Amino acid sequence: MSEGIPLVGHVLQAKENAGKRLATVILCQGTGGLQHYHLYNALAFANAGYTVITFDYRGWGQSAGRLIPATLNVAQFRQDGRPYNAEVIEVRETIDPFEQAADAAAVVAWAVAEPEVDADRIGIWGTSFGGGIALYTAINDSRIKVFVGQVGSYEARRTDNAVLELRRDATRRAHGELPYPAPKARVAGALHGNMIREKYQLWSPAEELSRLAARPPRLAVLLIDAEKDELMDLRWNGQRVFERHAGTKERVVIPDITHYAVYNGTVLQQVTKLALDWYDKHLR
Repeated sequence: MSEGIPLVGHVLQAKENAGKRLATVILCQGTGGLQHYHLYNALAFANAGYTVITFDYRGWGQSAGRLIPATLNVAQFRQDGRPYNAEVIEVRETIDPFEQAADAAAVVAWAVAEPEVDADRIGIWGTSFGGGIALYTAINDSRIKVFVGQVGSYEARRTDNAVLELRRDATRRAHGELPYPAPKARVAGALHGNMIREKYQLWSPAEELSRLAARPPRLAVLLIDAEKDELMDLRWNGQRVFERHAGTKERVVIPDITHYAVYNGTVLQQVTKLALDWYDKHLR
């Protein structure tokens, strides 16, 4: 449960390790992604001797979405905390980084009480926008000892003229004039989901790194970047995180590849091995 919303996830172990308490890796997918998208990585980690947890964010896949009133008549709402009947809308396939970070935090809180999870050895893995979700979660929960981010997005704020439009959207949504959009059909090769852009303007896991300095133990960070990433400026994402992190760290920039290359073929095998080697070194 994340803020009262049921999430659906899976716990994976190799058959020979079934039921054992093991070091654990939690996976966070990126924009519009579902947990089964990274089954290759999950199975590789499980077969290497880890407990692996995958999950869908609220409003995605099998997870429930947040329920909001269909009408804005404040007078109809009870104020004594008791149930009442109302027409509601389920918010689905929206991307609010703070909501998704709350979901990832809830997964960690859930996981530490599971018999297959060694609560003293928890790692987290995130890809693309999920890299920022995973890093933010690790910064805020000292039970996470190891972070791996591949082609990660760690800075979502804008500094151009788009900021004015984002602020107008925030005002319209606060006035009830801008509803949450309904899910759209997936388009091959395009990012999926309705981004709550005004929340992106508040989202910068890279800026949160300084808080790790006062947190023992230090977080072991591995950053895997694509040299020719077309979706983000590495100087403000992977490079910036690497430069600002004062603890154990390593950054690998894979030459001559673009953002989506990490999900296929030999590059997928390469990045999965890099992650496994990092977990073996710092989470065993």
